[in-house]
Amino acid sequence: MNFLKPVFIFVWLAMSAQSCAETIKPKDGEETLPGPAESARRGDWLGQMLDWRDAERARLHYNGSEYSRSELRWSQKSFIQPQAMVEDRYLYDPVAGHYTVDRYLDDLELRYGGIDSILLWPVYPNIGIDNRNQQDMLRALPGGMSGVKQMVDDFHRRGVKVLFPVMPWDGGTRDEGLSLAEAAARDMKEIGADGINGDTLNGMGPEYRKASDASAHILALEPENHMNDPSVLAWNNMSWGYWPYATNQVPLVSRYKWVEPRHMVNISERWARDRSNGLQSAFFNGVGYESWENVWGIWNGFTPRDAHALRHIATIERAIADLLVSPGWQPHVESEQPRVFASLFPAAGLRLWFLVNRGPYDIDSIQLAVAAKPGEHFYDLWNGVELRPELNKRNARLTFEIEGGGYGAILAVEVGHKPDYLDKLLTASAALAQTRLGSLSAEWKALPQQMVESYPTRPSASTPAGMLRISGGQYRFRVSGVEIEGGDAVGVDVQYPWENMPRRHHDHVMDIKPFYIDRTPVTNAEFARFMKASGYKPADNYNFLKDWKNGAPRAGWENKPVTWVSLEDAGAFAAWAGKRLPHEWEWQYAAQGGDERTYPWGDQPDDQALPKLQEGRDLPGPDDVDAHPRGASPFGVMDMVGNVWQWTDEFQDAHTRAGILRGGSYYRPKGSQWYFPQNRKLGEHGKLLLMAPGKDRTGTLGFRCVVDAE
Repeated sequence: MNFLKPVFIFVWLAMSAQSCAETIKPKDGEETLPGPAESARRGDWLGQMLDWRDAERARLHYNGSEYSRSELRWSQKSFIQPQAMVEDRYLYDPVAGHYTVDRYLDDLELRYGGIDSILLWPVYPNIGIDNRNQQDMLRALPGGMSGVKQMVDDFHRRGVKVLFPVMPWDGGTRDEGLSLAEAAARDMKEIGADGINGDTLNGMGPEYRKASDASAHILALEPENHMNDPSVLAWNNMSWGYWPYATNQVPLVSRYKWVEPRHMVNISERWARDRSNGLQSAFFNGVGYESWENVWGIWNGFTPRDAHALRHIATIERAIADLLVSPGWQPHVESEQPRVFASLFPAAGLRLWFLVNRGPYDIDSIQLAVAAKPGEHFYDLWNGVELRPELNKRNARLTFEIEGGGYGAILAVEVGHKPDYLDKLLTASAALAQTRLGSLSAEWKALPQQMVESYPTRPSASTPAGMLRISGGQYRFRVSGVEIEGGDAVGVDVQYPWENMPRRHHDHVMDIKPFYIDRTPVTNAEFARFMKASGYKPADNYNFLKDWKNGAPRAGWENKPVTWVSLEDAGAFAAWAGKRLPHEWEWQYAAQGGDERTYPWGDQPDDQALPKLQEGRDLPGPDDVDAHPRGASPFGVMDMVGNVWQWTDEFQDAHTRAGILRGGSYYRPKGSQWYFPQNRKLGEHGKLLLMAPGKDRTGTLGFRCVVDAE
């Protein structure tokens, strides 16, 4: 593993005292190592890197046996891995009621060349709207665990490995009765998944390796964050990379790959709209990229330039994957251009250089000057051609072009060592190189959304029973989404019909027509009458009216708001009753009136105007709909906030459906900032990602209806 060290031992011993003071000493938790500050010091720098690696392996008593396990070797070729929301409309068809894995994968192959593994995400940001734990959220996926297993099998049929996450912060919901590691091993074995991602974890502890091995279903482990304890590298075969780029033009080196060349990092930059830094870092290090686009239902798609770069990178990396785990890897070997950086991956009879141009302009000149061997051939893997080096007594000088912000890949082949894959790879790369990166747009565009149309009811001339008339008028509708992530970036939250793109904050003056609204949310008793009169039976009945007993509301729960109903269930009730669900601005106007008050009762919190917030691990149920008369709105509408969330509008874009929820609820699990945010203020709304009725139904979400007025 250390055959290069003697070459540099003299340089190392001859270093000045000042140079010794600059010896690489990363802190535990740092996942990158800096490159050489000056090109002239590359030899010194590499000597220090080799010395540090020897010391680090000795300190950790490093044993790389986990990387030799046959069940885990796939991770060393997992170059492209998206995190994918299970709610993505390309992955699941709610109308047909089945997973559409082929459609999802065909889209990725068309846009950027496909993937090697996928991290499927069924939990955050919806978890915490009630007390269902992360295992419950997995079981609620359409088709249950057998349906999820079939989906995993469909990915495997296309050669894609599948991971699911674990959430160590989920300690406030229903108690599963097992450790998180044991529950994950059990569930992943049942569905046939290949690995687990440790959300927020700084390395996945030995309990995950032990639980997986005990299950006899061997899982790859992939922590999200840097490893505070470097010793866990021994069994964490994969990791994500969140790397700093702000002022660093010299490529960083993966600490974990430097210690263990078989370790796979997938560099993640979820909010980046220009992905050049991450893609170049991944290529330079010979590691992978987290091709994450659907970020909690917020679409951050690849630009055409980045998509084509990713396709070309992946094509090369997949073909020469065995070279990229070379124990003789040398980052920052000598290159001939000041802003072009090179990495060398040597093997028996072969040498591979990956190059990145960190400058803005094209360079078509001598890029490498390397020692040549008799009969050795050089191939430009990026452009798909054989090179004719300029030979002299000292070296072979290689001239080829690298675009500004672009990439290069050179393979040297000794006599008798030509790889079987080479001709096919050269043909594929030559075709890809016909499209220059500089010819493609690097402009990022937000994905437009549409509000799902809501049809008016038959106008009523008089106030229907149980409803209140809301006079129309001019209204300033101001509301903000409370998503935990995304900041104020374009694309966050929703896009109303009068807006040109999705955004978090909304402010619009509108004319509201008169309408009638239910005085209280629909109760269990009212929904029971609907069920008896209509015979309604949802096609997907998972979690439907989950808190009822033997097909009827619990005794004493008749006057509580009905919950465990999906948007489709609520719509069916409304249609039966000759009503519809309210638009969000109608709901807010009925709660707020025209004075922009903070709560229905005024501007100050009032604990007597709404139920007490419950934070335990059990879900006790809401209060009666008329239990808090002090919470009435200026129009007399009851139970607008703090008892149960209420369905309003639905929004869609090409990849995501979401329901806008109003009013907050009586429950939020305790112990984590990542649970679904409460919002009881009238200027805020929640956004629930939608997939299928069985997963969308929750124990804290009900609805009320409106009727249009003449």
